[in-house]
Amino acid sequence: MKSSFPSIFVSHGAPDLLLQSSPARDFLSQLGTHLGRPKAVLCISAHWLTPTPVVSAVPQPQTIHDFYGFPSALYQLRYAAPGAPELAIQVNQLLADSGVDSQVHPNRGLDHGAWAPLKLMYPDAEIPVTQLSLQLPQGTAHHLKIGRILEPLRREGVLIMGSGSITHNLQVLREFSSQAEPPSWVSQFDQWLADALLNVRIDDLLNYRQLAPYAAQNHPSEEHLLPLFVAMGAGGSIPKVTQLHSSFTYGVLSMAAYAFD
Repeated sequence: MKSSFPSIFVSHGAPDLLLQSSPARDFLSQLGTHLGRPKAVLCISAHWLTPTPVVSAVPQPQTIHDFYGFPSALYQLRYAAPGAPELAIQVNQLLADSGVDSQVHPNRGLDHGAWAPLKLMYPDAEIPVTQLSLQLPQGTAHHLKIGRILEPLRREGVLIMGSGSITHNLQVLREFSSQAEPPSWVSQFDQWLADALLNVRIDDLLNYRQLAPYAAQNHPSEEHLLPLFVAMGAGGSIPKVTQLHSSFTYGVLSMAAYAFD
């Protein structure tokens, strides 16, 4: 078990990621081996939104199937990892010590933003997992701050994982097949974000909505990009950024992944 981990951001794509062969699925299936085994996983998923930060302290999280209209086989999948109540208390204390109001939830399970990538990364489901919620109205700087508060956890063997999507416009998803090439408005945003990340242009990233091409078109709502800022913050004040993966699914979903160290 390693003593220190980078923080990471993964794009979890559509829920059927687990059922369909794709470069992103292959990548996530190897990512756990590449990273090594953490003591626990703290996941910040696009699919848990609360007014103030909330962390789950449930001892045995349920698998939440928070989607509809997909093949029945997907609803039979479970990820029976143990919870991480002690980590949840530690997260809550770190936030409180930094003046951030937060709460502990006694029984919130794992949504698909957490369990879908983890089922590929750590299929044995033996590593304790907990989730921390997002605050959608508070934007990028708030989530970068949250990540920086949580940075010490990485040196204790905790994998901090943001899970969302580098591009995420579901309003046009049905216009594309799963293997479709990305339209220019998707690829241009993806390339701008990659360049800003790899060159650690933090101010540009914080203001991506004003600076990046087609920002609002790729993110009509920000919840799928905000986990990136938590992961980036947890990498330190000026993190080393590595692109772990790049591919697209359904044309409009960039499956890019990054590490921060």
